[in-house]
Amino acid sequence: MKRQLVWRSGRQTVTTANPVQDADSPGKAGWPSFPGGRLPEPESAARKLVIRCVGLLAIVVSLAYLVWRALFTIDLGVWWASIPFFGLEAYALFSLALFTFSLWDIGSARPARPVNTSAARIAVLIPTYNESREVLLPTLAAAVALRPDHDTWVLDDGSRPAVKQLARELGVRYLARPQHKDAKAGNINHALSVVDAAFIAILDADHVASPDFLTNTLGYFDDPRVALVQTPQDFYNVDSFEHGQVSLEDEAPEEKACFHEEALFYRVIQPGKNRWGAAFWCGTGAVVRIAALREVGGVATGTITEDIHTTVRLHRRGWKTIYHNEVLARGLAARTAAEYQLQRLRWGIGAMQVLRLENPLTVSGLRLTQRVAYASTLLGWFEPWRSLGYLLMPLVVLFTGAVPIRAHPIAFLAAFGTTFALQQVALRLLSRGRHRMVPSVVFDLVRMTPSLLATLSLVRRSRSRFTVTPKGPLSGERRRGKVPPLLSGLVLFSLLGMVWFGLTAAGHTPLRYGVPWAAYGAAFWTTLNTMLVLTAIFRIRSLKFGTERRSSVRFKTTLAGALDGMPCTIHDLSLTGAFVSLAASQENFADLGILTINLGGSRLRLRTGVRSRHPLGSGETMFGLQLLDDQEPEQARLALALFNGQTAWRIEPNVAPESRDRARPKARVGVGTPAGAR
Repeated sequence: MKRQLVWRSGRQTVTTANPVQDADSPGKAGWPSFPGGRLPEPESAARKLVIRCVGLLAIVVSLAYLVWRALFTIDLGVWWASIPFFGLEAYALFSLALFTFSLWDIGSARPARPVNTSAARIAVLIPTYNESREVLLPTLAAAVALRPDHDTWVLDDGSRPAVKQLARELGVRYLARPQHKDAKAGNINHALSVVDAAFIAILDADHVASPDFLTNTLGYFDDPRVALVQTPQDFYNVDSFEHGQVSLEDEAPEEKACFHEEALFYRVIQPGKNRWGAAFWCGTGAVVRIAALREVGGVATGTITEDIHTTVRLHRRGWKTIYHNEVLARGLAARTAAEYQLQRLRWGIGAMQVLRLENPLTVSGLRLTQRVAYASTLLGWFEPWRSLGYLLMPLVVLFTGAVPIRAHPIAFLAAFGTTFALQQVALRLLSRGRHRMVPSVVFDLVRMTPSLLATLSLVRRSRSRFTVTPKGPLSGERRRGKVPPLLSGLVLFSLLGMVWFGLTAAGHTPLRYGVPWAAYGAAFWTTLNTMLVLTAIFRIRSLKFGTERRSSVRFKTTLAGALDGMPCTIHDLSLTGAFVSLAASQENFADLGILTINLGGSRLRLRTGVRSRHPLGSGETMFGLQLLDDQEPEQARLALALFNGQTAWRIEPNVAPESRDRARPKARVGVGTPAGAR
């Protein structure tokens, strides 16, 4: 027997039934899938004990190593090299201690109950400035389809007629403000003066929410002191600059997720902050209690990271925050090195602004554990200085002959090797397997320049403007990324250092290495460092991560469909086009056609234009199709199938169901109901 649930959401009525189970159902064979997003199972007591013991052991051993180094190995004759090197090692212990504190317990928070109905008014807010229609459409369509009862608003700081039209087609309320001040924070604050709701869900313009986004988070607000529930950021463009080929075991044994650079923070570090009451808003994928926002004066302005700044103010007033460690929305990861570095520069400058304007280490109203938890995040932006020091120290030894360590080589190698190995084991265990040494170092190098510039802004005090990370097509042709001069300079000086070392070892320079083993050790580390820097440079320069030409992400598929009634196989699919193959000659088809896709009980028909034809042999032809304009309802159904694996979506513009707002045009969205059952 089919079970059907109907709910109303301001401008939308949404209907869902049990999905039809067939081979062409989205989320089944042939459709895109996004593993690795489930809410992790609680860790066993035994596993927690092992992780904590190894973390503490690494700290104790590192401390003993530093005491030995300080008492017996520092050569004050070359203090200008030995003291800074000792400082780098001491900072490594400090970072490990903060890491251990942060990840002491990552037990996932769980709401008291899922919410299917809610008496409170809920609004989903989607701020936008210059994002393209192809980026916005799936976000708006998925937001409309959320349950339970809610209103969906697009907050357009670009005041674009095309966005207003798209909102009308999809049944979304449109809001543009007369003055564009304080960027995203100002945009949301303006909406708070218009929207009538008790809770707001905030999604960036490129973040497509799953149907359970609200139902799986609203239950936490049964506690009247909870102000904010944040969920992880994850991404649907898994070929981005941030993604790698390394597979990660997720908490669910049957799931595997590919490595992406932010997974450690969003799936491990942020959940760890729950224990200390210090989980913070990350700008998107969050639900917020409006009463709490109003108590702290709205979304914080004055910094370009309004999310963490606002959370500091909420915590100072005694409000609680929760991190729900289940991926309930996916967005666009940085596709190029330039996007990645611009994003990190903005985040880093914002962190420095928070340290300067409302430093959680010193302001009143925070518990000690909250201060330490904030320190582990904000002070992490200074890590690149340590990395830079480790890159330069071997070169100092090669060029000057100064030896910052006075010890027998075997004793030093034993002490250093043991400490370093134990630290790496601890990092791997504490990160629950998400810390991978080589990929982590490569990304540290890629973001080194923006991170250094960001931390310098703490003392320069220059005013920074909010810069939106580009989304959508960036160029008519792919262009390689630009290598930061710092990385090029490091490679150049490393090569010069190796040449100098070779000449010195052969007796062709005035320098003599008084401690040969130290010089050979420095040459080894210089070689290793150079290889890592070159790996980072090759990634930046790779055409795979060149400037984007396509206006929307294409997903690999293996779907059965029809082109003008002829059976075809759909090999990739996006909101703007598709590649299909069929056993027919290209001469049999016109330049326009109808692509039909089975959505588990209903058919999706898309009007397309043929952009390219390629004979494949054996009578088959590959067609490159472009979706034609003015079919937003059909594209919305396609978006929901591609991004969320929903079945049989239907959008009917200008249907007017019962609503709180009868003066506005309506839209109806149906989920999973076969056409014959309606």
